[in-house]
Amino acid sequence: MSDRAVSFGMTAQAYERFRPGYPAALFDTVLTYAGRPIRTALEIGAGTGKATRLFAERGVTVTATEPDEAMLAELRRHVPAGVRTVRAAFEDLQPGERYGLVYAAAALHWTKPEGRWSRMAALLEPGGVFASFGGPVRLADPAVEEAVRVARAPFLASDDVPSPDGTPPDQDMQWPGTELQRSEWFADVRQSVIERRTTMTARDYVGLLSTVSAYLVLPAVEREEVYRRIMLVLPEAVEIAGDITVHLARRRSEP
Repeated sequence: MSDRAVSFGMTAQAYERFRPGYPAALFDTVLTYAGRPIRTALEIGAGTGKATRLFAERGVTVTATEPDEAMLAELRRHVPAGVRTVRAAFEDLQPGERYGLVYAAAALHWTKPEGRWSRMAALLEPGGVFASFGGPVRLADPAVEEAVRVARAPFLASDDVPSPDGTPPDQDMQWPGTELQRSEWFADVRQSVIERRTTMTARDYVGLLSTVSAYLVLPAVEREEVYRRIMLVLPEAVEIAGDITVHLARRRSEP
């Protein structure tokens, strides 16, 4: 795993406090695609359980996996009883039990590409559904977004996570849909977007940035300075655009 992939444990409580949750529309999107009740699900890289709650509170029996002990401890404080938790990276999961749904919430890009889809298929029932969802959280006002870009520029050119397979941002089908379309294990690949808007204080927005891997891997002195400079250019409250891109695919019976 990269330094950015394992940078979150130090900030588990901030992740829980500042990261936005997932709307009911996301569950409805997955359920409609499945075309049948979803009874069991495996979550990859569950973090503090933002998405875990969405599925578990709607009657799905969720097994939440997460490699970082601090994140997993925070998750256990917030998810409903009945959620099974496992400390493990995706690559460490052994084939055995199969699930009706396997999903990753803003976490799939931290998994290793080698054998990703055959491993994923081994965790799914034939006909089972794979879902990946997430997306960057942006400032809705372009002028404020530009001011923040300028403030962080001496320390950080971009806080984006680049596409793992190099898909250009203007291409219709984005990653991981691009990989799923090429995989012999999956069919009926679909991509959709769910709008998510919220307003928060400037201080909470900087708190949100403190959970973003690009900032977490900066030296501590630089990290605090970039947060200070960003605070100086923010209004008291900011509108956040955090649209969720959803990728769905169905496991083939046989590759």
